[in-house]
Amino acid sequence: MSDEVVIDSLDSYNRLVGLPTRHPLVSVFNVKDVGNADFFMHEHTFRYGVYALFLKNTRCCQMHYGHGRYDYSDGTVTSFAPGQVVHSTPIPGMDPDVVALMFHPDLIRGTELGRQIDGYHFFEYSSNEALHMSEQERGIYMDCVERIRLEMERPVDKFSRRLICQNIGLLLDYCMRFYDRQFIMREEVNSEVVRRFNDELRAYFLLGDIAERGLPSVAYFAEKCCLSRNYFGDLVKKETGLSPQEHIQNKVLEMAKDMLLDGGKSVSEVAYDLGFQYSQHFNRYFKRGTGMTPTEFRQQMMN
Repeated sequence: MSDEVVIDSLDSYNRLVGLPTRHPLVSVFNVKDVGNADFFMHEHTFRYGVYALFLKNTRCCQMHYGHGRYDYSDGTVTSFAPGQVVHSTPIPGMDPDVVALMFHPDLIRGTELGRQIDGYHFFEYSSNEALHMSEQERGIYMDCVERIRLEMERPVDKFSRRLICQNIGLLLDYCMRFYDRQFIMREEVNSEVVRRFNDELRAYFLLGDIAERGLPSVAYFAEKCCLSRNYFGDLVKKETGLSPQEHIQNKVLEMAKDMLLDGGKSVSEVAYDLGFQYSQHFNRYFKRGTGMTPTEFRQQMMN
């Protein structure tokens, strides 16, 4: 049986694990340096109200996020965002060499980083989609973390918050670059994901019950490929140049054109058969993708 830990305040979390609070909205520490080391020797379910990144320098625990599980080896980074729930199970005899960066949403509120934070999709990746870094990349990562730590320990002045946010943003940008490299290095695995996506996309429309099920979502195909929605989207875009939503739209338009040219059904019937609740929605969808309405397309192709 595990304890549930709600992390909505860095000060309360610091007191729980035995750390001094040097800044109310950001914290940098190594797990092996905490005062209450016993805390990390037990199972916990964490409910995050803050952003957190963990660089694991040793294999120390199993993490569960949703239905995924991952055994962490050295040099991996996991990241979590407010609203996520994660279960952690320690590995017996572990040496918890884990560098943590945690920051509260209030730290970046109203800043450039705050406006860009949703673009760092890896915060929504599942635990089995962790970032695996090379020794050089780990050095860059640690340099950024050290800059943040040093800025936290300086006397507060009018530049403090801006510099901390800029250094966090720099770290996150490097993580984006490293993930980009990881997508390239996993080309064979990624190609298999794209192949399965295309197979599942074709199968969805071949089943013939789209009217009842509705248009497919990106989340549906991500689950079929056993990936989080964001990781799946980034992987497909990296491999094909198109987002999963664009692939779905192209397939819907392909099906729509074939059905419109069959001539046996009205535009409304085609819309219904493709999973659109209203024909007006289908008309807008079709025109946005082709530059003409379904009726205009049919007339042009029939002439």
